[in-house]
Formats: sequence, structure tokens, C-alpha cells
Amino acid sequence: MRITMVGTGYVGLVTGTCFADLGNEVTCVDIDQAKIEQLEQGKIPIYEPGLAEMVQRNVDAGRLRFTTSLSEAAVQSEMIFLAVGTPSGEDGSADLSALWQVTEGLVDCLPASAVVVVKSTVPVGTNAAIYRKLRERTGRECFVASNPEFLKEGAAINDFMYPDRVVVGVRESETELKLRHLYAPLLRTDKPFLAMSPESAEMTKYVANALLSTKISFINEMANLCQRVGGDIDDVRRGIGHDRRIGFAFLFPGAGYGGSCFPKDVRALGKTAREHGIEPLILDAVDQVNNRQKSVLANAVLERLGPSLQEKRIAVWGLSFKPQTDDIREAPSLVLIDRLLEAGAVVQVHDPAALENVRALYGDRLVYAHLPLDVLEDADALVIVTEWTEFRHPDFRLMKERMRQPLIFDGRNLYDLEVMREQGFEYHSIGRPIVLGRKECNETARK
Repeated sequence: MRITMVGTGYVGLVTGTCFADLGNEVTCVDIDQAKIEQLEQGKIPIYEPGLAEMVQRNVDAGRLRFTTSLSEAAVQSEMIFLAVGTPSGEDGSADLSALWQVTEGLVDCLPASAVVVVKSTVPVGTNAAIYRKLRERTGRECFVASNPEFLKEGAAINDFMYPDRVVVGVRESETELKLRHLYAPLLRTDKPFLAMSPESAEMTKYVANALLSTKISFINEMANLCQRVGGDIDDVRRGIGHDRRIGFAFLFPGAGYGGSCFPKDVRALGKTAREHGIEPLILDAVDQVNNRQKSVLANAVLERLGPSLQEKRIAVWGLSFKPQTDDIREAPSLVLIDRLLEAGAVVQVHDPAALENVRALYGDRLVYAHLPLDVLEDADALVIVTEWTEFRHPDFRLMKERMRQPLIFDGRNLYDLEVMREQGFEYHSIGRPIVLGRKECNETARK
């Protein structure tokens, strides 16, 4: 099948490349000339495991190419996927300006039988608005479907090739059949192909992300409560997770969620609810809890070391909003860094992938290290923000040798409390008892 993928951001590049790997002829379009030139040279603008190799393989096979010309790509296409960004506006609504620009550009080059597929995350009713605009501007019937993406950064290729389900929003049975045929190679293990109205498909994407965000904010709030009452959130999490109605997924406490999807989608869905006369109490609470949670590490550091961190060196492990990506959009690490700098600390940072993205924001205000141990040199404390696998089994003896004092604030609960006690660290985590070397800090609570 001949496919045009408009937008070479995270979703567009991964989706277009995976479609090419299934044997389709894919042309990826972007208005950013520099990005297209990079891609043509084999340089990938995002960090995603396995993507660079897959792009190169399909370029070499002639199934994948890149251009800035929408008309050149679209004119021969059977399907045109719209995967442009829809960032949050100041009021929380999705900014659809890029989507409307592409829609206008399609008016003069849309083949009569081509299906326009909205892959971008858009508010309910956007598909219908695109359909009306194309029909009015072309003077003929047009075919517009919705096909929300459910890709996790860091595991996007696997998520695409082995989906839990494929969701499409369609108006015509012929469009459904075309999309079913396109996705057939991924559904051989009887994973469901769910056809519904475009409005339901648009809602499905937002509701999925909002519910996952809700689980994260809920367990974080319970972790904070455990910290106050002397409970251990790990025990509580196990106690509820074995209930089949609840499960364990997305019930790991931490320093808050970030990235390009959850924050903006929760706010956009809330904005849609308000526009239709519903006060989104749960969605607002989810967002508020998450914003508060992003400060939990900074609060712990300042409470332990004092409001002034002058002459203090604080090491930070993990800058991306999650492991296996270089994405720092709305990352909890940025909230932490800002607070530490404001308090006068020297902040030393390390991340396996996101170092340069953070350097672009902070310049020489931070000290950068390419190895985890190097960032610990003379550090008064280590703060762990992102759960990269390389942080899970460090050499604690070498860590103590590098640091001024063995003090760790763990925003992802990577380490066993007993191990940290035996290793002689003062260890603060999320929703668990604080360890003071070999003596618990909550000793007084037991007296």
C-alpha cells in the first residue's frame, strides 16, 4: 500500500517506519527542511531503541523516503496519515494549528479515493471538522478516519508490531476494510481490531491516557500518606495489586509523570469537558496531584539539608521523563533542577540519553557527566529521578567513595531498604520508611 505520513515527530516517524517494515511504500513529509535532510543522511532526531536501524533498513530497501513536499507525496497515496503535533495551549486545549495547515495543504492534492487518517491526538469532533472542510473545499465526498496511537516512548516499535488492540474511527465500511487490511499483519494472534465512530475513537485515546494518569497520581498520593502514617507503599501496592480488579500496572509510586502525552491529554480532556458543561473534578485533581508530586524530591532535599544549598553539590541521576527516551518535556527532573539552583546548589547531572537536551535548556548552569559515577564526585547527596536500568545495580562502595556523604533521595524506589541499611546509606524514597544507615529514622514513632 502507498502511504504518506505527515509529520516526522515521534509518532509519525515510528509509525511510518514500521509500516514500511511491513512492506508498504511510505513517504514521510515534514516542513522542517533540516530534519528531512538529517533523516536522508540516516540521522534520527529522536532517541528510540531500534529505530535508527529500522529506518536505515527500509531506506536501503526503497520502501521509506522523506520529503518536504506534501503534494508530491500525497498525489499517489492510498492513505494519508496526519501525525503532526497538537501541543497544549495556555488554557489546556490542544493547539490544532499544524493540523489545519496540513488539511488546507491537502485540498489541491488529495486523490479521490485516498483515506485521510488522523493519527494525531485531537479533541472530539476534530475528525468531523476535517471531513467537513475537505468536502467543502474539494467539492466532493472525502474519506476521513481516526486511528489513535498507543505507543510508549522507549518501547514504541514493540508496541506497534505487537499491539494490544487497533482502534479505528470510520464512517464507511470500505474505509474500515482498508484499515483492517493495512493492520492485518499485526493481528494474526487475534488481537482485536476495534472499529467505531470517529468521535468514540478520539475519546478512546484521551480516556486511556487519563485513566493511566489517574492511577499514577492516585498511588503517588497514597505513597505520600503512607510516609506520614508509617506505612510502606510497597506493601500496600502488593496488597491491592493482587486484586484482579485492580492489578499492578501503573501503580508504582514516583516523582510524577511527564512527557508529551499524559500531561497535555489530561488537560485537553478536561477542557473538552468544560466546553460541554461538565466540571472535570477527577481530571483536575489528577493534574494537581501530579504537579505537586514533581516537587516531592526537592522538598525532601531542602528539608534534610536546609533551605540554603550554598556550597552544596547535588548529583542527579536521570533527566528524561522516563527511561529509554531523550524526551524531557514536562519531566520531573526540570522541577527538581530549578528548585536546587534557586537554593544555590551546584547541580551535577547524568542521563544516558537526555544530557544534550538538558544542556540546551540550562547551558553552563549545570555540571554534566557522561558516566553515573562521575556525577557523584564530592556530592553531598544523590537524587534519582528516572529509573534507567543502569541505575538499578550500582557499586555502592564506589558511590560512597565518591560522595561527601552517603545520602540518597530515590524518586523511583529502585533499592531495597535492607540493602541500603546494610550498605550504610541514608536513604529517602517515596512512601517508604527512611533508612539512616543501620538505624531507622522512624524509631521515635515506635516509642
